Amino acid sequence: MKNLLTDISGVRVGHAHDASVASGVTAILFDSPAVASIDVRGGGPGTREDALLSPESTVEAIDGIALAGGSALGLDAAGGVQAWLAEQGRGFRIRDAVIPIVPGAICFDLLNGGNKAWGRFPPYRDLGYAAANAAADDFALGSVGAGLGATTANFKGGLGSASAQTEGGVTVGALAVVNAVGSVTVGDGPWLWAAPFEKDNEFGGHGLPPSFTPDMLRARLKGGPLATPSENTTLVVVVTDAVLTKPQARRLAMIAQTGMARAIYPVHAPLDGDVVFAAATGKKPIEPLFGLTELGMVAANTVARAIARGVHAATALPFAGALPAWKDRFG
Repeated sequence: MKNLLTDISGVRVGHAHDASVASGVTAILFDSPAVASIDVRGGGPGTREDALLSPESTVEAIDGIALAGGSALGLDAAGGVQAWLAEQGRGFRIRDAVIPIVPGAICFDLLNGGNKAWGRFPPYRDLGYAAANAAADDFALGSVGAGLGATTANFKGGLGSASAQTEGGVTVGALAVVNAVGSVTVGDGPWLWAAPFEKDNEFGGHGLPPSFTPDMLRARLKGGPLATPSENTTLVVVVTDAVLTKPQARRLAMIAQTGMARAIYPVHAPLDGDVVFAAATGKKPIEPLFGLTELGMVAANTVARAIARGVHAATALPFAGALPAWKDRFG
């Protein structure tokens, strides 16, 4: 176990980003099509192919997922991932036609100091292709890929991942791009809201504060009273090796959303576009009631850990006025 999404066999992750633009793309690829669905809780989401992921829609499985910065302009990233998969002959087959199925979601990182004067076309399609081409079993955390330009209310955001197993040996992994309007830390201290779920000091081992002051519990919002819709968003991908139907994948995504509530304060706001994709590679059968409930519980805890790891691993952007990274202040 690497404590990464790729602890699920048959899943690979790749990043591509442009440091001058301060934005990027992360591609999640499945060696074989994975049953998948989605749950959206934020008030300002930006998604691609989300209707296809509804349980009543026809296509059952997907070939990849694209996560990007760039707000709505970043939705082009999925086209780049799709182009790479098409070159491999991967996709949904309709007679002689092959169509790679690549849902996607974006976060807003257009005001982080990077140079967004990219000309006629934004770079996300090419970055999506490069991210897919770079997909591997190991991948970096922090200010990379779709997390390069991410921020939170008080510290630099980033990309995190974590994994766990149920008591029955079913594996679940999570990957999170943390660009929340709220805070992942308790107040401005070293404590992370996800501390009760931490494993092996994976994000510093600071635990929670001995007591909570009113200041710790006040709302810290990115932009303060000037915060506007769609400037934020946390993107999460949960993958398991369980055998799930599409409705069960939807339920897993819904339960996993509670991990955001354990790691971000506040969350699911009108100012966020919080999204959870859930996918299953179909290797291990589970009991449909208790088994799925247990899997969702473990997935939610894993999502919380992935969010905390994203902030813990992030590095500050090299621009005047950029938010500090957690590790710049607390090591």
